[in-house]
Parts: sequence; structure tokens; C-alpha cells
Amino acid sequence: MQSMTVHIEQDDLTRPEVQALLLEHLRDMRATSPKESVHALDIDGLREDHSTFWTAWSNGTLLGCGALLHLEVSHGEMKSMRTTPSARGLGVATRMLRHIIAEARRRGYVRLSLETGAQDFFAPARKLYRKHGFTECAPFADYQPDPNSVFLSATI
Repeated sequence: MQSMTVHIEQDDLTRPEVQALLLEHLRDMRATSPKESVHALDIDGLREDHSTFWTAWSNGTLLGCGALLHLEVSHGEMKSMRTTPSARGLGVATRMLRHIIAEARRRGYVRLSLETGAQDFFAPARKLYRKHGFTECAPFADYQPDPNSVFLSATI
């Protein structure tokens, strides 16, 4: 992995491989969580003005994606973190997470939050976020308490 060059770029969500990754993400969320507990954004939701979306690439191959939503002047939300199956375990999610944290700091946010699933399927994601300083918090923004969701936040 150390020799793989990863390039993270802001994305407009028009490339077919990016759309396919997001559709796979939504299918997995719907397959592992009850309908009322799926909080993943679709492509149109990620194109909203308050959202910035990035993709990670190596030699023209899509490796993963992530987004940052503006919630308020000092608070952002991380959304749609996803790594392609072939890139899992290679550090792509860590690179994307660090990129989003750096961008959140650049914007002046002091808090970065996210929602992820409580099921075993989401254990690797929760482990990654906790490793980078995220701790459980109360539901934020428009979220409501949900036994199928874990809410995490970090002071950045």
C-alpha cells in the first residue's frame, strides 16, 4: 500500500463508476438497516449546495469516496464514506477521513459529526472513527434517537 499513489479530488458525481459506488453504498445500507434507519444520501442529496463530495483514485481506478455537509458555522457532518471492495484494508478510508477533517478545519469547523449503523456490518467504520478521536454523542442536526444508529462526534 505504501507505494500506491492516492489522489483525492472534489467530484461532481457524473462519472459512472462513482455513481455505481454510491448505488452500491445505498444498497448495502438498505440491506443492513431498517428503512427508517437508512440515513445515506442519494446522488441528488450529495449534489446539494451544502455538500462537498470527494473521490479517491489511483492510476485511474476509483478507490473510495466521502462527503462533508455544512450544518452550521462551526459544525460539519461527514457522509457517504465508502471504499471499493478491492481497496478495503489499504488505508483509503483513513486517507479520505484525514482529508475531510483537514477540509473541515480549513472551513473553521470545530466539531465534525457523523451517523453510522449499530449493526456488526458497521463495526469496521466505528473502529476507524474511534481511532481518529470520534466519540459517541447525542443525535445532532435533524437526527432522532435510533437503536440502529450510532452518532459520533469529534472536536477538531
